[in-house]
This record gives sequence, structure tokens and C-alpha cells, in this order.
Amino acid sequence: MPKLSIDSASRLLWAAALVSLPVTSFRYVPFMGEGTYVRPLALYPLALLCPLLLVRWRQGKIARPWPGALTVLLGFVLAALAATAYGATLAPLELRGVEYADRAIRALLTVGIGLAFFVASIWMNQSEDDLRFSVRWLLVGLALDLAWGAVQFFGLNSGYRQALIKIQTLFSVRGLVQNKRVSGFAFEPSWLAGQLAALYLPWLFASVLARYRVFGDATTPPNTQYAIRNIPKMPGQAHYALRISYCVLRMVEPLLLIASLVILFATYSRSGLVVAVLAACFTFALSGRETVSAFWGWLRAGFDHQRWTSRWAAIQAAGSRVLLAVLVVAVLAGAVAFLADKGYIAAFFTSEKEDLFSYAVDVYLGPRLAYSTAALGTFEESPWLGVGLGASGFTMYRHMPDWVLAGVPEVAQQLSPDSRLY
Repeated sequence: MPKLSIDSASRLLWAAALVSLPVTSFRYVPFMGEGTYVRPLALYPLALLCPLLLVRWRQGKIARPWPGALTVLLGFVLAALAATAYGATLAPLELRGVEYADRAIRALLTVGIGLAFFVASIWMNQSEDDLRFSVRWLLVGLALDLAWGAVQFFGLNSGYRQALIKIQTLFSVRGLVQNKRVSGFAFEPSWLAGQLAALYLPWLFASVLARYRVFGDATTPPNTQYAIRNIPKMPGQAHYALRISYCVLRMVEPLLLIASLVILFATYSRSGLVVAVLAACFTFALSGRETVSAFWGWLRAGFDHQRWTSRWAAIQAAGSRVLLAVLVVAVLAGAVAFLADKGYIAAFFTSEKEDLFSYAVDVYLGPRLAYSTAALGTFEESPWLGVGLGASGFTMYRHMPDWVLAGVPEVAQQLSPDSRLY
């Protein structure tokens, strides 16, 4: 049995961290308190990985331990520490049993966890091979998340809610939301949508646009390329088995992209959908120009009669383009119909309220608008250094708008003298 080296152990723990990333509210994380919902399961392998990374750094095995991104991040951390120190001079009064030091310590620990993830990501991705390894295991975690999301979707629409809740609470601090929205391994549907839009979809879009496959492509290892080039020389069964496996590997990223978009719709998260659309547009604008240009060239070529060699060729060329257009329209129409069937989203278009605040409350945006208004008031109170990491709650409540008392029970409950919420 081969001996486990520091390098292989580091890769094993890094793979475990990437696979477990979707679990963001893990039930069994000590010392975090009942009110802490952000509990990433990946903290466990990360905590074991960090000492190994320090050993590899001391051994000189990390080629670029301090890239430019860390310099920028260091500037942010110093600014955050300065803001937290300044916030302490404001001497905010204790609020519902919570003191400034408590919030500052929690916030700084959160920054420390973020730094650990960031440094681990940089130090574990020093080459293209490292990056392929990371993306591969990142997508494995995504596949597991999508599978559980699919089970939730069919179970919630088939009367198995209680069974799903029991399974969800085995690893999450929260069960499932009251409606039929899918949350996967995350705390709530919006968290799952945020994961898909910010973490997974960019890699999948990039893979499809660039035709770069981490599970199998022209960029696969040389031995695999050699086997594929020599498929005709292999026996019959091995020939077909290798060709099928190669085709399947090439379809992993496109299939995961389609499945991610389907689950994104199943979350019914409006913010997640908006972020995904904006991110897709941004991605196409930056890196998809060649792909878009090639697509339009292919589309126009289908209707260029000078390229037609026969009537059948003309029918094939033009028909394939028309069929693609019909499919795109059908998919978009189906997506709109799917979302419109959910009152949570249809409220945007069915509300009859005329003023902004009433409209926001009617379309379930009242709490967000109230918090945004209060945050703006807090910012105006201390625009240069803020009020300290994690300490905005000491100030925000007095900046809450009056209309939340009558229109937003969720926030009005927090403003009650009897509330213990921070």
C-alpha cells in the first residue's frame, strides 16, 4: 500500500472541501451558537488542510505563495480592522444581550475563515493540472447537490414532504421551506441559487464556451489521447466501450449546465435568477465574443443559397436553424410559464399597488427594502469608517422606516420591545 505523502493528503483534503462546499448549514459544528446558520461542512477538511499547506510552504513546494490578489485582500483586511477599531470608539450600547465585542469577534472569525478558504484556493491551484483537479471535484459536489435537489423537487410535488424534512434535518440546521421551493444542501432556496449563480455556473459556462473539458477532451492526459487515437486498432468491444466513455465524458459539463439551470428555476429565487442572467450576459460580453460570432456565422450560412449544393442540402441547412430557433423559443416559453405559475414571482406583474413601498411589500420585497433603507441611514451616519464589522445591528433599527410597522410583520416583530432578535 503506497504511503500517504503530504502532497497527496493535501489533495485528498482539498477534494473533500470542494465536494462538501454545497453543505453550508451543517448541523454538527460546535461553538457556533443556535443563531448561527452559516455552518459550512467544508470547514472540517479545511481545518486539517491548513497545517499541511503551511508545511508545504515551509518546504518550498508552493511556487507562488504571495500573488497580487493577496496584496489586495490584505488591504481589505487592514481596512476592516481599522473600521472595527473605530467602531469600538463609538461605544454602542448593549442590544438585547449582545455586546459590541461579541459581534466584532464573530465578524473577525468570519473574515479569518474566508481568508483560509481564499489562501487554500490559491495555494492548491498553482498550475493548470491543479486547476483541472479542483474544478473536477467542484463539479462532483455540484452533481451531488443537483441530485438531492432533484429528489426534493419530485418529493415535494408528490407528497413526501415529511420524509424529506427528516432527511434534510440530519445534516442541516433547518428543514425545508413551507412552499415547494428546492434548497438542495443549502439553508434555503436563495442560498442554493446564490451558489449556482456565483460559484458553479461560471465554470460550466466557461467550459461550454471554450470547449474545455476537465473530465475528457483534447486536453486530456497523453495516455488517454493515445488510446483514443488508436481506437481502430483495439478489439471490437474495447473500441466501442472507449468511444462511448469518451463521448459521455465530453457531455458531463453540458449536462451539468442544463441540470443547474433547471434546479435554479426550481428554487424560484428571483435574486438568483437575476444574478444568473446578469452573470451570463457579462460572461458573453467578456469571453464569448468569438463563440457568438461563430454562432451567427453558422446561422447565416444556413440561409446562404450560394452554399447550397442541392435542394435536400438546402432543406437540411435551413431546417436545422429553424428547428433550433423553435426549440429556444419553446424552452423560454416553458421557463416563463413555469415561473409564472408561482405566485411568488408572478406578483411582480399582477400587483396593482401604485406607490413604491406598497408595491415592494406586495411583491415580497418589503423586508429587503426596509433593511436597505436602514443600512443607508447607518452609512450616512458614518460614511468613512463605518460602524465596525458585524455591528450594523446596533444602529440599523433606529433607521427603520415607519411603514414597516404596518406593512412588514417580519421586521415589525424585531422592533418590538419584547424581541430578543439581533
